[in-house]
Amino acid sequence: MRKRIVPLSDVQVRNAKSREKDFKLSDGQGLYLLVNTAGGRLWRLDYTFAGKRKTLALGSYPSISLADARQRREDARKLLANGVDPGLIKKAQKAAQQEAGENSFEVVAREWHAKFAPTWSDSHAYWVIRRLEQYIFPSMGTRPIAELKAPEVLRLLRLIEDRTLETAHRVKFVLGQVFRYAVGSGRAERDPTADLKGQLAPRSKKHFPTLLDPKEIAGLLRAIDGYKGTFPVKCALKLAPLVFLRPGELRNAEWSEFDLDAGEWNVPAEKLKLKKRIKEERKGQKHLVPLSKQAVAILSDLRTLTGNSPYAFPSVRSLQRPMSENTVNAALRCMGYDTKEDINGHGFRAMARTIIEETLGFRPEIVEHQLAHAVKGPLGRAYNRTTHLEERRKMMQLWSDYLDGLKAGATVLPFKQKTA
Repeated sequence: MRKRIVPLSDVQVRNAKSREKDFKLSDGQGLYLLVNTAGGRLWRLDYTFAGKRKTLALGSYPSISLADARQRREDARKLLANGVDPGLIKKAQKAAQQEAGENSFEVVAREWHAKFAPTWSDSHAYWVIRRLEQYIFPSMGTRPIAELKAPEVLRLLRLIEDRTLETAHRVKFVLGQVFRYAVGSGRAERDPTADLKGQLAPRSKKHFPTLLDPKEIAGLLRAIDGYKGTFPVKCALKLAPLVFLRPGELRNAEWSEFDLDAGEWNVPAEKLKLKKRIKEERKGQKHLVPLSKQAVAILSDLRTLTGNSPYAFPSVRSLQRPMSENTVNAALRCMGYDTKEDINGHGFRAMARTIIEETLGFRPEIVEHQLAHAVKGPLGRAYNRTTHLEERRKMMQLWSDYLDGLKAGATVLPFKQKTA
């Protein structure tokens, strides 16, 4: 006669301790608790399918309680009654979970980032992964990318939009790129961000603050002349309006790049803020900045002080490093200018671009070339570094003279310079 199995109690399961050998505590109908020598308590179900004896793992105690284990036993018995092997069902579920993990948003996004980051600038690659890790992975990183739909994506973007609209738009752009990569690699059907057009508030067009009124420009130039900070910073402020370069390109200037006798500054393409593709195209090339007489005079005076440093504008802490990226903006703030509303280091480029086109009358492509923008010729070929060089020399000198006239308080009338 088969021995009657008394069902387990919660107390028995809770107090089950390890012994010298593994042992079982049976609950009946094939369910038992396996207690191993390491102290683990594992639920197991013995069953027969197609004449073969099999064992199904149901989880471990206390994560799976006695009641949970019994429910899983009943679920397995129902499958067996319908001619289905519960072991095969569990394997299929495990495979699906593994596939979902391999195709989670985070896995796909990191794969996409690793593939394309080498084609981006270091700064862009950094900000892309930071947005993914800060805004996206916490809420949907573990989700299978194919399951993510437009409403869920929009909810995430709305939370970001409440804090900062610009970031919400940037995150949406990154999301779209990852989804399109997933579509191309067969792990998603479509890009849900395509359904979100117009759902976010429109972003305001970004313009660096600048001054365009001649009287305000004159006041700024006189304030720079009266700046009480260090001489290199004063020279950087005086040179910034004259060379059309970005603040980072200005502060990283090295004396080896200048030929003051020829009135030229040759900036390596690697230092310019260009798309990585364009940087590769211009690798080994230099951006030629014709220097006006005023710019040469400023640099000549500066070299007497910082000529023993590789940098024209060295850090106050070390001659082997350039000044910090915030120095020019900090100096403008010290002079009473709001760098978010009035003008900042980038604003000198916008000032020159607008006034030279509208007042001095030089063609836009001449100005764009001097700004180091990618300008195409009539046959689609990019201009080389010496394109329109004589016109650019004339433009840079006329611009410096124009600013001198404003600073001196003259009534500088707009005039058009005829260019070929």
